[in-house]
Amino acid sequence: MNYITNTKIAEKATGFSLKIMPMKKLFMFIFLLASILIRAQKYEQTTSKISFLSDAPLEDIYAESKKSRCVFNATNKKIVVLMKPNTFVFKNPMMQEHFNESYMESDKYPKAILSGEVIGDFDVKKDGVYEVTVKGKLTIHGVEKNREIKGKIIVKEGKVSIDAKFAIKVADHGIKIPSMKIKNIAEVVEVTVAIDLMEKKA
Repeated sequence: MNYITNTKIAEKATGFSLKIMPMKKLFMFIFLLASILIRAQKYEQTTSKISFLSDAPLEDIYAESKKSRCVFNATNKKIVVLMKPNTFVFKNPMMQEHFNESYMESDKYPKAILSGEVIGDFDVKKDGVYEVTVKGKLTIHGVEKNREIKGKIIVKEGKVSIDAKFAIKVADHGIKIPSMKIKNIAEVVEVTVAIDLMEKKA
């Protein structure tokens, strides 16, 4: 398949436009996604919820998004999760505006990506709760970091879901908190991920 075909497949699978991604990262992403889509036991997201909690001395800030995209290959254990930070919904509309404009710079960095390999034994055809670790790269605010994120693959009555909870140090991704806001916004936020998957038939 050529570059244009690969890009169209990647965009169709994830629901995101990839035209504004840096070329090097775009090729790497398409290669990873293609390796996921080519093989058997492919799963795509049906529903999802990604939320974060900033627990600071003066204020707790909670937001959630139900608009991520996930592709999971249970055969080669590769997984990709994409989301747009501007899909996070806050109780306070003003905080949502500040989050996107002042902290995440969502116009400049419109996507967050987790891509990697699922480490651990699991069987998507057998009911159970499987402890696993995703080892790969997490890109937020244009900054890529190697991560190992612990989570669970839950198989019940033929349905597969992924749950995870992990911490992100905002400074690791170049997100700056003004000194006057340090008691309102936590330097480390807790992220919770819940994704339901459905097997993609050939």
